[in-house]
Amino acid sequence: MSIHIQNIFRISSPLLQKKEIMPIIRSMVESKEDQHTETVRYNDAELEAFRQIIEKRLDKAGHVIGELKGQIIALTENVSDEHGGDWIDDSSINNEVEMLYDMMSRQQRYLNDLEHALIRIRNRTYGICSITGTLIDKRRLLAVPTTTKSLSAKITQQQPNPEAPRVQEVTDTTEEEE
Repeated sequence: MSIHIQNIFRISSPLLQKKEIMPIIRSMVESKEDQHTETVRYNDAELEAFRQIIEKRLDKAGHVIGELKGQIIALTENVSDEHGGDWIDDSSINNEVEMLYDMMSRQQRYLNDLEHALIRIRNRTYGICSITGTLIDKRRLLAVPTTTKSLSAKITQQQPNPEAPRVQEVTDTTEEEE
């Protein structure tokens, strides 16, 4: 608070040098700072409920990753003996292994997002929109516990920028010569 008031005092306006204006400015700055320090958040009981939901999903995601790893190992162990026999089978198996790796990668990202959500719960910042600073609706948090944005912020973020240049499709307008 004192830094802001000191900066205001440094302004070299004759109007600000008058003693009757200083108390008004001081009260305006103090009320503005009080508004910024007041943060709306979910209470501890609600955060605990969210924590339990997230930990259940974390356990489930861990089990899914374990199952995917097991499928990859089983598939690659059984194939190594037959590899090179039929190129169609080899291609099919390679596609299946690649799909399992993609699924495991997605599940790992989800697991990391759940762990970050637990960190936000410990810091008591869970449920606060990272863009607007407002509370994210409980229904949204129950549906997507890893979210960091309110629905309105997400929609605003996904809307195209009206100032961005538009790409137009280029068509060939030359006519064929007869």
